[in-house]
Amino acid sequence: MSGDTTGASGFGVRLREIRPSPPELALLAVTFVWGATFLIVHTAMSYSGPMFFVGLRFVSAGGIALLIFGRHLRGTTALDLAAGSTIGVAIFFGYALSTVGMQTISSSTSAFITALYVPMVPLLQWVILRKAPGKFALAGVALAFIGLVLVAGPAASGLSAGTGEVVTLLGAVAIAAEIILISAFAGRIDLGRISIIQLLVAGGIAFLAMPITGEQIPEFSWVWLASGLGLGLASCIIQVTMNWAQKSISPTRSTIIYAGEPVWAGVIGRIAGERLPALALVGAALIIASVIISELKLARTSTAGDRPEGP
Repeated sequence: MSGDTTGASGFGVRLREIRPSPPELALLAVTFVWGATFLIVHTAMSYSGPMFFVGLRFVSAGGIALLIFGRHLRGTTALDLAAGSTIGVAIFFGYALSTVGMQTISSSTSAFITALYVPMVPLLQWVILRKAPGKFALAGVALAFIGLVLVAGPAASGLSAGTGEVVTLLGAVAIAAEIILISAFAGRIDLGRISIIQLLVAGGIAFLAMPITGEQIPEFSWVWLASGLGLGLASCIIQVTMNWAQKSISPTRSTIIYAGEPVWAGVIGRIAGERLPALALVGAALIIASVIISELKLARTSTAGDRPEGP
């Protein structure tokens, strides 16, 4: 699917052409699974602390990956360990901060704020890879910020986001870093090894963080056990799919696919009875719009040899 509009000046705005490939279709499926996890985590927070739950989730995911890819650990290199550990740290911060945030905000709000990692990716590419974003990427960031303020409820918090919103936003930064790191190492490391290492590192750090945050092992509940193990399977599927698909898909194109995650989370949250205020819905719409705008390109059409400006 592609669009193209051209004005008298010889410039036009066009949306990057999207032709779903098998890796892209796999990422589309991942967005649904990912979106569904927000409500499950939000429910589990009534029975468990965030660090314990994130630890259980990712150690379980790592155990499943170990059963599937255990033989791949033979021949593990220093690059595998470095890449897996670095991505694992990013996963820990992304999911741990998001889980902490869901102690005080709804799953729908968390999902839309987390979606801000999409316009963040071009900015982080600018800082880390020295690849400057285009005008539309910057416009997307501005829209995303306005959307965040509305989702956070400025009237109720004196034009400042609450702790849950701020912590979740920091988690979104970590998720953006994770996406860039996966793409940076893709094709240079073994899929099985990287999946095992990153999942176990993320879960291990979460368990180690429990004494630091003053968190105790929660009283046994089938809710946190079933949720943790179920999300462990989901996390294993999500990370393996991301590691595989992003070998052939750029970080920016991947993030436009991941943008469907808050939509699914919002739909599932609404079915479960969550209701966002009218202003928050406007803010959510602006966040989705920021994702789309960040993928627009300014194309000069007056000269055949001119190249469009990339995001």
